[in-house]
Amino acid sequence: MVQCIMGTVRVKALCCYVAEAVVNDTSNENKAGAADVSASQHVMVCALKELGSLVQSLSATASPLIQEPSIGLLETVTSVLLHPSMAARLAAAWCLRCVAVALPYQLTPMLDRCAERINNLKTSPEAVSGYSFAMAALLGGVHQCPLGLPHAKGKMVVSIAEDLLRTAAQNSRLSLQRTQAGWLLLGALMTLGPSLVRYHLPKMLLLWRNVFPRSQKELEAEKARGDSFTWQVTLEGRAGALCAMRSFVAHCPELLTEDVIRRLMTPIECAMTMMSHIPAVIKVHGAHLKASAAMVRLRLYDILALLPPKTYEGSFNALLRELVAEFTLTDNSANTTTSLLRSLCHYDDSVLMGSWLQETDHKSIEDQLQPNSASGSGALEHDPSSIYLRVPVGEAIPGPLPLGVSVIDASVALFGVVFPHVSFKHRLQMLDHFAECIKQAKGVRQQAVQLNIFTAVLSALKGLAENKSSLGPEEVRKSALALVMGALDNPNPILRCAAGEALGRMAQVVGEASFIARMAQYSFDKLKSARDVVSRTGHSLALGCLHRYVGGIGSGQHLKTSVSILLALAQDGTSHEVQTWALHSLALIVDSSGPMYRGYVEPTLSLVLTLLLTVPPSHTEVHQCLGRCLGALITTVGPELQGNSASISTIRSSCLVGCAIMQDHSDSLVQAAAISCLQQLHMFAPRHVNLSSLVPCLCVHLCSSHLLLRRAAVACLRQLAQREAAEVCEYAMSLAKKAGDSKDSTAINLNITETGLEGVLFGMLDRETDRKLCSDIHDTLGHMLSSLAVEKLSHWLKLCKDVLAATTDVGAAAPVEVGKEEDSEKKDEMDDDIMFTALGEDNKSKPSVAPRWVTRVFAADCLCRIILLCENADKVHFDLAAARSAKAKNPKGDLLVLHLSDLIRMAFMAATDHSNQLRMAGLQALEDIIKKFAAVPEPEFPGHVILEQYQANVGAALRPAFSQDTPSDITAKACQVCSTWIGSGVVSDLNDLRRVHNLLVSSLDKVQAGKGSSSQLYSESATTMEKLAVLKAWAEVYVVAMKIKKEAENKPPKVVRSEEEEEELGTTGVLPPDSLIILVQPELPTLSRLWLAALRDYALLTLPAEFASQLPPDGGAFYTPETIDTARLHYRGSWAPVLHAVALWLHSSGFSAGETADDAPAGSLRGPAAAYIPASSTPPAAKNIEDVVKDRMHLLLGVSIEFLCFPRPEEPIEHVMSCLQALCTLLDTPRARTHIAEDQLLGVELLNVLHRLLLTRDPPSVQLQVTRVVQETIHAAQEQLQELRNAKSKDDAVEKDAVCVFGEGGDTGGLVPGKSLVFAAMELLVFILVRHLPQLNTKVSDSPSHQAYRPQRLPEDSAKLVAATVTILADLPSLCSPAGSMTILPTILFLVTGVLRETAVKTPDNQVPPPVSAALQGIKTIITSPLARVEKTRSQWTGLVRSSLASVLEYSQPDESRPNMDDVSMLTAITLFLLSASSELIGVTSLQNGCMNRFRNALNSSDPWVQAKCYQLLLSVFQHSNRALSTPYIHALAPLMVEKLKAVERSRPGTSMELQAVQEGIKVLENLVAMGEEQNRVQLLALLVPTLISYLLDENAFDSAPLASKGLHEFALQDLMRIGPLYPSAFKAVIGAAPELKTRLETAIRANQASSKAKAAARLAQPTVQAAPTIKLKTSFF
Repeated sequence: MVQCIMGTVRVKALCCYVAEAVVNDTSNENKAGAADVSASQHVMVCALKELGSLVQSLSATASPLIQEPSIGLLETVTSVLLHPSMAARLAAAWCLRCVAVALPYQLTPMLDRCAERINNLKTSPEAVSGYSFAMAALLGGVHQCPLGLPHAKGKMVVSIAEDLLRTAAQNSRLSLQRTQAGWLLLGALMTLGPSLVRYHLPKMLLLWRNVFPRSQKELEAEKARGDSFTWQVTLEGRAGALCAMRSFVAHCPELLTEDVIRRLMTPIECAMTMMSHIPAVIKVHGAHLKASAAMVRLRLYDILALLPPKTYEGSFNALLRELVAEFTLTDNSANTTTSLLRSLCHYDDSVLMGSWLQETDHKSIEDQLQPNSASGSGALEHDPSSIYLRVPVGEAIPGPLPLGVSVIDASVALFGVVFPHVSFKHRLQMLDHFAECIKQAKGVRQQAVQLNIFTAVLSALKGLAENKSSLGPEEVRKSALALVMGALDNPNPILRCAAGEALGRMAQVVGEASFIARMAQYSFDKLKSARDVVSRTGHSLALGCLHRYVGGIGSGQHLKTSVSILLALAQDGTSHEVQTWALHSLALIVDSSGPMYRGYVEPTLSLVLTLLLTVPPSHTEVHQCLGRCLGALITTVGPELQGNSASISTIRSSCLVGCAIMQDHSDSLVQAAAISCLQQLHMFAPRHVNLSSLVPCLCVHLCSSHLLLRRAAVACLRQLAQREAAEVCEYAMSLAKKAGDSKDSTAINLNITETGLEGVLFGMLDRETDRKLCSDIHDTLGHMLSSLAVEKLSHWLKLCKDVLAATTDVGAAAPVEVGKEEDSEKKDEMDDDIMFTALGEDNKSKPSVAPRWVTRVFAADCLCRIILLCENADKVHFDLAAARSAKAKNPKGDLLVLHLSDLIRMAFMAATDHSNQLRMAGLQALEDIIKKFAAVPEPEFPGHVILEQYQANVGAALRPAFSQDTPSDITAKACQVCSTWIGSGVVSDLNDLRRVHNLLVSSLDKVQAGKGSSSQLYSESATTMEKLAVLKAWAEVYVVAMKIKKEAENKPPKVVRSEEEEEELGTTGVLPPDSLIILVQPELPTLSRLWLAALRDYALLTLPAEFASQLPPDGGAFYTPETIDTARLHYRGSWAPVLHAVALWLHSSGFSAGETADDAPAGSLRGPAAAYIPASSTPPAAKNIEDVVKDRMHLLLGVSIEFLCFPRPEEPIEHVMSCLQALCTLLDTPRARTHIAEDQLLGVELLNVLHRLLLTRDPPSVQLQVTRVVQETIHAAQEQLQELRNAKSKDDAVEKDAVCVFGEGGDTGGLVPGKSLVFAAMELLVFILVRHLPQLNTKVSDSPSHQAYRPQRLPEDSAKLVAATVTILADLPSLCSPAGSMTILPTILFLVTGVLRETAVKTPDNQVPPPVSAALQGIKTIITSPLARVEKTRSQWTGLVRSSLASVLEYSQPDESRPNMDDVSMLTAITLFLLSASSELIGVTSLQNGCMNRFRNALNSSDPWVQAKCYQLLLSVFQHSNRALSTPYIHALAPLMVEKLKAVERSRPGTSMELQAVQEGIKVLENLVAMGEEQNRVQLLALLVPTLISYLLDENAFDSAPLASKGLHEFALQDLMRIGPLYPSAFKAVIGAAPELKTRLETAIRANQASSKAKAAARLAQPTVQAAPTIKLKTSFF
């Protein structure tokens, strides 16, 4: 295509040429004859179409061209709309449509201009026709403009069309044009879709009804009236009406209710009746009405094909008569043939019909050279409605075929739709009639009739297959078979193909083995006897088609015969045509038979090889079919090809030889077949395909002039790159080196430079226009990128940079305009711009064509993918310090963070380009860069991040996106980037932050401007998108600001700096912790209103369809009722941050803000914000604050619960988190807590919804956030209950018991599921616990398949979650009455003790895991609750406490299966029971013995940490105020302790831990002494003192003793010196009784005094030593 290579200069030239042509044409019109006019008109049509294609391919980069006054492109093209030739007018309209699609901002102004002209020039037929064409074309292009069209334009079009239709009858000179124009506009209007058409539908139905006669009587009367001109206008009007109907049915299927279809059928049935009257009218008024009549028929067939056939069953007979007459050419003297046969035959059969179907770069020219087809003769003027319809895939410009062909095509298509619904009797009649028609016709006409009939039959069979209907009884089949079999011997190859296809389709539809056998047998017999080429080719194809449509199993029994016959035919060297057809059929059979063909592979393969060597290369069709066979055989053998047996090796080498022969063939199609065979081989046996020869061959083919060869090469490269990207790139580079080394001038110009194969592929993207090819190139580059980008980072970044930096000659990314702001900012902005205008200067290797915008968008997407790949590969890519050290160690290593300046520059270039798509991609890349690099610190400047130095660049990239003329989607994206940048915390200077912040402030003004303001270029939903994006961005910034503020408040205050430091840093140097909030604060009053308005809108829009009547008739704050469907999507993307922001705002303002009258004077509010101040006569302040709170709570909770009920799978996890955080924040305010606690069902619903959320969303962050919401909900209920209890106890001074009865469960203790908050909470919490600790579920542990499970440490997230869950569980009894709590306590205690059992695992650092501390805290909370004091439930309570302790004792029993159990936690739990529930446990000997055993085990433990903790816990038990509890423990355990402590003398502590254990033990003994009565004091001291004295070391041993041993000595000595004065008499008695103790003690005291004297002397001596060198120190640098 021209546009691949064309630069903008050529486009300018072409524009000038068109302009000249137009000027000349209008001046010559008077002088020259008609021949000249038509000649010049063809040139102009060509030029306009090419111009349209060019502008469309340039997209937004064409903007400077359109605006260039010297060219005046739009004026020139618009002037052609008044050209006398219809073709020229249509071409100009098409060109305008292309401009609108390329530059959507031109769409609305152009529509307005055309509407204005059509109103001003109503009296000129050309103007009415030309401008209506242009308007229709523009409306047809709207679907390609994502931002759409303002809704009002639809109304404008309807009024213009109505006016044209109404005034058509007033002036006969204009009747025809006005009628056509009116209906054309209405048809085009339908393409705008249901959201707009819905409003005009009643009017349209009325117009359609009025065009046709109302009754049979009127129809009859009509025939007698009128002259030929009125009939022509009438027929054109009716054709136009039907065309508009067809457009409606095609583009607004949602509006096609049964009622609407019924109302449409009235005019349609009338049209069908009218058809039978037309021939009579034509007889009377002349043959010139034939074209108009044909047009009516065409439109009728078109619309009927789109409606369900059931709606017009009654008219089948008349309709089928018309259809059959149409394509059997009954009333048509011309031998017109349909163009559909090719598309109904199988694509693979193209090789049999001549290579014209093969795709080439010059398809349009090839098509025109084809016989037997109208292809290539398409033109807009054949059917003006195509100007607004969607362009068929793969075509640049719609080319409707001439009317005669189109009508036959439409009749054939409709026949296929209706046939499956017709009775068998009628099917038989029609098939017999077809045979008769073929017999009657002669010569050329017979060929034409036969072609049409076959196409219709194929269409019918296809319809039957799609409807899964049968063909009918035996006689119908016979008739059909006779028809088809007759054509298998037809000399026309296309007809033979069609017959074969029809046979296969029939076999598929009938699906009976006997029928299939009969068909196959007939062909076998024919092939055995026949000698002529025609029957042998036809019947061999019949066999292939049978297998193709019935599959290997259905036709398995004929496989052997079919293969043997076809192998024989393939060897018939006398006729290459027979060989071609036979081999093609063979390939079909191999393909469809699959593994069943495995037995025939060897003979087939040897035949293929023989023929490849013997058939002359000039017979390319035979070689192509051999290639097809070879490919099918490789697929049949499949993965077996990897084997090493002799037979497989032979097959493999045969395949490789076959491929090699085909690769050397001169024909490109055969070479393409060779490549696809090698591709198949590589898929199944990759090791056996030699890439070193294949890749260079593919690289050479990339430059081929044949499209199919390039396609095959890229498809193969795509597959190779999936597995072996690195090798592919290496081989391509080595080929380039070889080409460079060989000085041979004949070497092929490979075009591989240092950018390698990747560079060549990027270059191809600029030249290729074939969609499949471009898609494969994208995939290939994608695979290469995934495999190689991380290793060869510089190479890939340079590739992307070269593509992005190459500026088109439309003008480089224009310097960013300098804002008219303060001077300081102006200076900063100038810096930004100067910095970026001089981009990379390396022009050495630039391709000759600057990359097109599509390629550059792809390069920007690649950039984002590279960042993502690096993130997944290694975190070092995002750590500058680590990257630098890695680079120093390995200079070849390449890390992304080192290329940050390049990344920013590329994102900047893309974000400031002319092309809108590229700007979007650039902003996306910029956002990714900010997110990934925001937290990367700058090693050289601690406390700063590396992105800080790019503030100016980010500001400069964002600023243009906020200019007045920027499309909404780009501004919306830029808002997103702004909020990411502000929230990332990169910027530390308030002034720098303001530069980006001001962009958001300016956008906020736009949002406040209300719905109907400013001249609109795009649809209202585009405005909605932009406004919501701004509000979302502000919400995100506010959320971050509040987070920073909260963190700052929670931090300890910093040390005050000295004044000098303060001066150095300057006052604005660092952000104060709440600076971000300072920026948001001034806007908050406005923002909060707008946020609430947006949330109200969102809440209304999420209502189910049956509540549609509740929606406000004139839309919401930010959407209009017409754009409600698209608006929903925009709200869906932005509600979550807004909800979070509103919750934070309400939390900070305590719900009261924003509702008082003085908050904002009504005058200062504009637009949507004003809409939300109630319009009643009372001022807003009169609204009760409670109502306000209620309204807001209902809104926020409603939105949250609606979303959490069913979050769509595609909903980002951030939305779920935002919603949960909003709920948490909300429930943190007293008002909200009161609201949710007062309505218990609301709380229950919330918990149920959260439970469902846990079932569907896994991330730990979500689950943890859910527990926070649950905790807040439970707290709210607790507060409410406490208030009730307090109020009750104040009211009546009743006894405590009565107050306790408040709470769930009442007197009976029953909890009602669905109404009980406690039950809902339990469900949810049990789910979390069982999810993370499945062993808690007794069903699991009791099942026979259950394996014993060792407790192990939970991951950190799970541990936090389980801890949070246990904490909430322990709080639940406080919500119940005593009876209620007795219902839930067994479960709660079972779970809490179970968590303790499963998570109490020893850790190396003796840390207590969070779940364990939560479980212990939970046990304490439960046991110390006031329930113990309630009389009614005393016995139940006691039983519960005892059984819980019994469980803990059981779990803490030493057990080999749990070697790493944490004894300390278990002992702590036991001690908690003993201390808190003493009264319930006294005197229960079994429990008491168990507890004593556990303490004994701990005292005897080999782990000093366990011993130390055990002593501490025992101390608390011994000291318990209730002596009845403590005494048995003292009696049982004190002797063991004394023994243990006495034994220390023999094995002194070696570590500090062991020392601590001894110290803790001694503390317990000391306390026992203190607790003892005076008369027993001497005996108790007699235990303690000798033990302590035994710890003292003698003088000689002291110095050499280890540290712990010395520590013990000192501890014992101090203890003794402390105890002596406490109990003087008893102490003396003990010491006096044992003289050796006394001497040891005295020696120790003396030694201690001596050493303390020496230390004191040393301390006194020190200052004198230091005082000497004071002067020296000044110069010393130590």
